[in-house]
Amino acid sequence: MDRNHDLTISNKGVCKLEELAINGGEPVRNTYLPYGRQWIDDEDIKEVINTLKSDYLTTGPKIKEFEEKVAAYTKTQYAVAIVNGTAALHAACFAAGIGPGDEVITTPITFAASANCILYCGAKPVFADIDPRTYNIDPEDIKRKITPKTKAIIPVHYTGQPVDIDEINKIAKQNNLIVIADGAHALGAEYKGSIVGPQTDMMTLSFHPVKHITTGEGGMILTNNKDYYEKLKLFRAHGITRDENLLTKNEGPWYYEQQYLGYNYRITDIQAALGISQMNKLDNFLKIRRKYAQMYNNAFKDIEELIIPYQLPYTNSSWHIYVLQLRLEKLKVGRREIYEALLKENIGVNVHYIPVYYHPYYKKLGYKKGLCPNAEHLYERIITLPLFPKMTEEDVHDVITAVKKVINYYKK
Repeated sequence: MDRNHDLTISNKGVCKLEELAINGGEPVRNTYLPYGRQWIDDEDIKEVINTLKSDYLTTGPKIKEFEEKVAAYTKTQYAVAIVNGTAALHAACFAAGIGPGDEVITTPITFAASANCILYCGAKPVFADIDPRTYNIDPEDIKRKITPKTKAIIPVHYTGQPVDIDEINKIAKQNNLIVIADGAHALGAEYKGSIVGPQTDMMTLSFHPVKHITTGEGGMILTNNKDYYEKLKLFRAHGITRDENLLTKNEGPWYYEQQYLGYNYRITDIQAALGISQMNKLDNFLKIRRKYAQMYNNAFKDIEELIIPYQLPYTNSSWHIYVLQLRLEKLKVGRREIYEALLKENIGVNVHYIPVYYHPYYKKLGYKKGLCPNAEHLYERIITLPLFPKMTEEDVHDVITAVKKVINYYKK
């Protein structure tokens, strides 16, 4: 255990410790614990080395194998591997036919890529507010934001908690809209007993090192729609095809055609080999994440200054991140002071996310504060705690100890 001090617990479960590290006291940990980190083992390294020794480094057989493995896991018909999660969103918007004059509804509590992809296609992001319980996009506000220009909805399975898919699909069907789920947080999450993926027109994934599995950088789009699938494959490779079934003519075995303005968004066989190996460990990774999230829930549920994450009863979060909400009215300081105090305890906290329209670029586009009151209220109060499979239970206890120490010090 990395803790280096004695502690006692009051009958309310709040730690009574010595001075905060930010005030000169001893930190809970001697070493820094990041909020997220990949888990690469010898089997991963072996698979990558085998591919490095093979005939293929860029586009080769490992990509198809990786796609098929993820598609089978999520019970989705088609999967298209791509260079990163942002490119996956861009490609999905392209396949959906989103373009100038269109509006696309998404959430502000997300990484900017969920909205940027709309801009890449010349369309306009429209932000719908969040459900204050789940922190996911609120279907009722989606309804309010629909106009004749609305083309699609991009809901985000925030933190790994699935959105209310059935309700959003119902709204989309009634208004002839396309649903592109941003599932960067949600590989392995469950909705009404099924792995998320095939329930929406498309769902995108990210394989960044802090995600459920990693390929270094990488992403994927899942769909059951063959037309989308064909467009996605073209889009990631300059819009070029050699498929005889798609060519407008055939001048010979060398012949290919550029049919769309695509991008070089191709992933490599090296990355795919790592992804295949990582997929073999996904269920164990999810098991650990869920265990540690429950440890946090149990530790914090009775602390009146904190609000633990809420899960809909028919969902099973994949727990990409653990977001704790502060009851600022019960604390003597704001979020920043809590955040900085936890950093000094060597706990690598983070904030997910700054509302997208708060960023200077979006302000230049005319977006103003006040668009989504629930999202803005949440942003001022949330802190992300470390959560990743390579953590130990001792690490989790260190985080719990540090949070209790800091909250106890600053509570009213």
